[in-house]
Amino acid sequence: MENLEDLLPRHKFDNDSVEMIKKMDRDKILPLLPNLLEWIQDMNWPVAPSVLGLLLTFPEEIVPHVQDVLSSDDDNWKWFILHFLVIKLPVESRVQFSEYLTRVAETTTHNELAEEIDEIAKEILATI
Repeated sequence: MENLEDLLPRHKFDNDSVEMIKKMDRDKILPLLPNLLEWIQDMNWPVAPSVLGLLLTFPEEIVPHVQDVLSSDDDNWKWFILHFLVIKLPVESRVQFSEYLTRVAETTTHNELAEEIDEIAKEILATI
């Protein structure tokens, strides 16, 4: 049996790997979700839009992995996650981030303010 992680993109131009993953059974993709999230750390990477499209097909399954990112120290990644992924999730998934979004909107840290995470948090809160 092949190692599923070998199917992950190898570089920021590797859209072919993403297309191969999209053809796989959903159950085989689930373990790859945390690693796929890493490919949207910068939406300027050519592979990022393809990965984002794939991630959006897992609106419930992606929630705990997104929560892991939101509890990290990478405020730039959080901005990309909120601006491109969370805001496009169905409301049933978005509502699961209410606690984090409310905290950011009401008591923004210096770094969150610098990344304008409070603005996107307020925008998402207005949709749930």
